[in-house]
Amino acid sequence: MEVAYVYTKRRSEFGKHVEFSNGETQILESIPPTDAYDDDYQIRTTTATGTDNTPQLSETEVNTERVVMKNTSMQHKEGGWPKDVDFTEQSDVKRFRKKVEKDEEYQYAMKQLVPMVQRCMNQNNTVNIYEEYFDGNEIEHCSEPPFAKGLAVFRDPSPVTRTATSVNWHPEGSNNGKVAVSYSVLDFQDERLNNPDMLASSYIWDVSNSNKPIVEIVPPSPLSCLRFNPKSSDTLVGGSCNGMITYYDLRKPNASSGKCLPTESSVIEKSHHDPVSDVFWISSKTGHHCVSVSTDGQMLWWDTRKLDEPTDSLVLTTDSKGNGVTLGGSCLEYSIEAGPTKFLVGTEQGIVLSLNTRNKKTNNGVTVFDIGAGKHQGSIPSIQRNPTHNKYFMTVGDWTTRIWTEDLKTPIITTRQHGSYLTGGCWSPTRAGVFYVTRDDGVLDVWDISHNQNEVAYSHKVSDAALSSISVQGNTQEGGNLVAVGDINGTVSLLEVCDSLAKPRPNEKSTINALLERETKKEKNLEVRQREIKLKGKMNGARRDNGEGEDDAVGNDEELDSLEKEFMSMTSAEL
Repeated sequence: MEVAYVYTKRRSEFGKHVEFSNGETQILESIPPTDAYDDDYQIRTTTATGTDNTPQLSETEVNTERVVMKNTSMQHKEGGWPKDVDFTEQSDVKRFRKKVEKDEEYQYAMKQLVPMVQRCMNQNNTVNIYEEYFDGNEIEHCSEPPFAKGLAVFRDPSPVTRTATSVNWHPEGSNNGKVAVSYSVLDFQDERLNNPDMLASSYIWDVSNSNKPIVEIVPPSPLSCLRFNPKSSDTLVGGSCNGMITYYDLRKPNASSGKCLPTESSVIEKSHHDPVSDVFWISSKTGHHCVSVSTDGQMLWWDTRKLDEPTDSLVLTTDSKGNGVTLGGSCLEYSIEAGPTKFLVGTEQGIVLSLNTRNKKTNNGVTVFDIGAGKHQGSIPSIQRNPTHNKYFMTVGDWTTRIWTEDLKTPIITTRQHGSYLTGGCWSPTRAGVFYVTRDDGVLDVWDISHNQNEVAYSHKVSDAALSSISVQGNTQEGGNLVAVGDINGTVSLLEVCDSLAKPRPNEKSTINALLERETKKEKNLEVRQREIKLKGKMNGARRDNGEGEDDAVGNDEELDSLEKEFMSMTSAEL
């Protein structure tokens, strides 16, 4: 049976609009809360559930087995001769060759081989594979923006963190990519010094293999400096933290196993009393002489063949007559091009000393540079002569880098204050106007004074730790691209700078020489003017004391303006 309900409505009521009107609020029903029905219900426990439609991914790392690189050698000797022929005797060799050349089998073999060899030689001579197509065309790198990239990182194998105190490249330059690094802890009463796991070894690294050092140098005390012998690259000299000087020969039998023990060591009673700040090989007929400097105020000369006692010594004092102050040497510079008897010493007090052993009659040959406003406000960690213009040298200390000349006792160029403390620096061996500066915040600054004397040409973040040492590979003829930078964590970073910072520009030597000469003349004029002002002041004071009346004073401003105009006219005439 079908159930149906028919709903009928008049057509006039279809689509009738609802009319709303405002009225008084009325409560239709009020149901107060009650607990009468609590027994009939049960509170449901709430649960929190999270859902995600993101597919699940897994990350897997796979590392291939490291290939261990090892250097081997092979020696070829002449052989293949019959037992009755002594190849060292020319008569026996000639007799045997004549006998073989008459043999029919030998003649047949030569007839078969000669055409084949001749055909191969003609093919090789068709095209010169060694031809330089663009020989003589120099590439201009001036417009290239400066940059640097990291090539390798050499980490200290010691389980205890040590500082890379010095970095020294192999003297053969770009032909041999070896670098000697000394490691030690120089902080006074550091807790790491009592750690039995701390190693005393320093290492020689190969730039082509950063995984493992090629030679381990085992000194009696950790080395604070290490340097190759430029005359005999298989020998090194090092300065230790206890003041001893040690000599190493890589040709000794114990070096074949990868470890090199000292061949000679100085006696500790006759050595430095503080850690050796720096050591240099000096010019000699035998090539076995070196000089060292330390913060104990001594400069000692040594013969590495007999290190029982120093051959000569000198106290670093401002006055040899006993009225001066003894200064602690913090760095040393020696260059055979500047003179075999000339030395430069940077001190802990920020004063620069110049030493000439040929002039010991005058203050033991020591010349003291500016001890007033021109000196550094802290220790000088680096001092180096310009490799192209040896009369000028650079010092790095406090927050500035200063360039000096031997003719004046005041700096001729001073860089602006850096934002962080400076820890070292060096010149570029190939570019006369470029030098590198390491900072305490792990940044390496590159200056190009031929381009701008007020701003850094390029800054590169090397490490999060403070940088401690730097060295650039090469000499005035080649190199200049590889820069090794060490930090306080024992890590040595190998950087390659662009050609614009390494390749010399046209006429750069003459341009830098003119710039330095101009700054020298400027300082000389200022010194003369200052001397004249002091002399006039003394004369005016004497006249006033004698009651001769007032002086005919000339305005200092006018004199300074005239002096400045004269200097600018001189510089414009030179340029």
